[in-house]
Amino acid sequence: MNDSPLLVDTAPHAEPLPLAGLLALACAGFITILTEAMPAGLLPQIGAGLGVSQALVGQLVTLYALGSLLAAIPLTLLTRGWRRRPLLLIAIGGFAVVNSVTAFSSHYGLTLAARFFAGVFAGLLWALLAGYASRMVAPHLQGRAIAVAMLGAPLALSLGVPAGTLLGTLVGWRASFAIMTGLTLLLLVWARWQLPDFAGEPSSKRLGLRQVLALPGIRAVLWVTFTYVLAHNILYTYIAPLLVPAGIDGEIDRVLLVFGLMALLSIWLVGVWIDRHLRLLTLISCAMFAVAAVLLGLWFNCVVVIYVSVGLWGLAFGGLPALLQTALAKSAGNSADAAQSMLVTVWNLGIAGGGLAGGLLLERWGAVVFPWAVLGLIVLALGAIRAKGLPAR
Repeated sequence: MNDSPLLVDTAPHAEPLPLAGLLALACAGFITILTEAMPAGLLPQIGAGLGVSQALVGQLVTLYALGSLLAAIPLTLLTRGWRRRPLLLIAIGGFAVVNSVTAFSSHYGLTLAARFFAGVFAGLLWALLAGYASRMVAPHLQGRAIAVAMLGAPLALSLGVPAGTLLGTLVGWRASFAIMTGLTLLLLVWARWQLPDFAGEPSSKRLGLRQVLALPGIRAVLWVTFTYVLAHNILYTYIAPLLVPAGIDGEIDRVLLVFGLMALLSIWLVGVWIDRHLRLLTLISCAMFAVAAVLLGLWFNCVVVIYVSVGLWGLAFGGLPALLQTALAKSAGNSADAAQSMLVTVWNLGIAGGGLAGGLLLERWGAVVFPWAVLGLIVLALGAIRAKGLPAR
């Protein structure tokens, strides 16, 4: 196990990563994403349990995203002076509370409120993770540490959400959220045991939000984040109509499995090279996504090309969060948490924008225009990277 390049630096003085602590951070991300996405796979059961329509159940996801969007920056700025481990434990513990409320609530309004606060805790947690991981290791291992800490999100999307949906079908949606609470409590113990504590940012060294935004590289990273995530979510949100011309709209689960598996491979590859070739890997990620978009645009009715394109897309996207968060951490220095809160906000704007823009494009021109819209957005991202707004390593 210690021979893996993700765990051991290949420099002359090899230093192992603090894997137990980093995996605790990854598990926190896993629980966050699973909490966010699980209602989407259990719409009929939750609707029946709360006595509301599936459309209203869908708003549980909307309120979660809204909580993250509104809370990430203000909460991060408010808690910059707090010691890091207690703050992280509060964010993790918040999920135990809100998932318990969701499991036992019989009132739709109370469940909505719980979901909003789940998003609030998620916004704070995601703002902390990358900075926490980078402080646990030497500078030359920061990218690799962040890559390990970010494992939870793609694992939750590719494996956790289908497993959560199956679990909800077998034992019921309330029991599923109760199990999530139990897992969160175990994670709290693990995190308290394995994670070191760090001091908050001294008031004398705190930069204002505008000062952080003005640091070299910050705006470029945020711009790449927005354009890339916007492009990704146009495709990901409306993958079903995109598959109709090829007659495989009934194979969404297989298509997304290919995406998820290639995303996991991407994370491993990025983890190997991120500390040496940060900007190059980000360029390659954008280039692969652009190639996938062109293939989808030209041969949208060919099954083989669709699977190849989705594989390329997954390979491009999987390691992107680690790349962007590492670039932001290196650019922001001591203000990493404040910068990461901006990334959380911009990321959620990209998700919301992808859903809105994709819906408008679908109504006006149909799904066949999606790849070309994606290509245009990725060209904008490439322009920011090539202008050397991102650190090289």
